[in-house]
Amino acid sequence: MKIVVLSDLHLGGPGVAVNGLDPAARLAAAVEAINRDHADAAFVAIAGDLADRGEVAAYHSLRDLLAPLTMPCHITLGNHDDPEAFLSVFGLHLSDPLARVSQAIDAGGYRVILLDTTTPGTHGGALCDGRRAWLADQLDKAADRPVIVIMHHHTNVLSLPVDAISLAGGAAFARLLRRHPDVRMVISGHVHLPTAGVWHGIPMCTLAGSHYSVNAHLPGMAGAQARLEGPAQMAVVLADDHGVTVHFQDYLPRHLELAPGLFDRG
Repeated sequence: MKIVVLSDLHLGGPGVAVNGLDPAARLAAAVEAINRDHADAAFVAIAGDLADRGEVAAYHSLRDLLAPLTMPCHITLGNHDDPEAFLSVFGLHLSDPLARVSQAIDAGGYRVILLDTTTPGTHGGALCDGRRAWLADQLDKAADRPVIVIMHHHTNVLSLPVDAISLAGGAAFARLLRRHPDVRMVISGHVHLPTAGVWHGIPMCTLAGSHYSVNAHLPGMAGAQARLEGPAQMAVVLADDHGVTVHFQDYLPRHLELAPGLFDRG
């Protein structure tokens, strides 16, 4: 089975630049690359931060930009998204009373869980009691098959500035996942950087996503974390009976450093 994961689109309204970049053109390039290179994918998953400021117009643009995809597309939200605005465009049926904008897809002998990790009013992530209960139920019902989890916030410690707005209660989240015997990968956006690691025995990775990227500004490094024009990136997930491999495909390879003033919010 092949899955393509996108994240961090940060769309504005039609024709609106975000941090000096054109997110609509970047998403259009992603869709073109997916149709060209990965027409055999079971589906595309988008791991949140669909809009930069949660405007209804951005979700209309998202719907139109995704229309040319030749395979199904499943979506969850990120901390920049507005759930009401998203649902007003994509439909209230995508919101579950317990799980919010989460869903489980069974494909290729796997259960793939798209998990909404957002908390209104904050850039950090958290799971309410309802989503924890829903996730536990989805894991229990898939005890006979391997699981991949796709969500916006990372939960493992990366030793990067973004750890300040990670998913709260990372160790408890890992314990919840470990109630399942075979969680093979947790894939997150949010970080704007590809990483890979193991957290409490669970394999986890992040992708750079479609908007700006950052460098791995680790403790002890001088200066501030750089924000880069790219690369614009998708994760291509290959899963079979024996395991999961995640490839990071850069569909726009430029990565010039962006001027700090482009991130001043009006």
